[in-house]
Amino acid sequence: MTIEVRKIDKTEYGQVVEMFNNYRIFYKQASNLELAQSYLKERLANNEAHIFIAFSKEEVQPLGFTLLYAKFSSVSAIRNWHIGDLYVNPQHRKLGIGNKLLETAINFARQENAVFVSLNTALDNYGAQNLYESFGFEKREATPGYLYYHYNLD
Repeated sequence: MTIEVRKIDKTEYGQVVEMFNNYRIFYKQASNLELAQSYLKERLANNEAHIFIAFSKEEVQPLGFTLLYAKFSSVSAIRNWHIGDLYVNPQHRKLGIGNKLLETAINFARQENAVFVSLNTALDNYGAQNLYESFGFEKREATPGYLYYHYNLD
């Protein structure tokens, strides 16, 4: 399977709604397709996020996505990037799709002259932790009572 990744524009948010809803369910949120749709539509319409999708010519639906938010730094006076979401459909995991999405997000941040890329993941999401650490992200200990690790890549 040949996997390609591309950035979607504000008119294409519908391609990600179901996966975004599944991502939220993975993080123990109630299924709500209307909320997923309005959230994505608003983020893209307001230029508050960038979404990259992974797809293959052999599959009708996208295989996964990542969503990046700008994270501004007053001290360095630049825009860094936070990977808010990275999700691969369960039936397409272990095929390198997460790698391609993460690589695309990091390359995008580099092209934007970011100093760092950050992300969070659940304490029990070991597969994601292994992926992020394999790319050189540094794990920061979770704040007591906080259910996520924070990662940074300089």
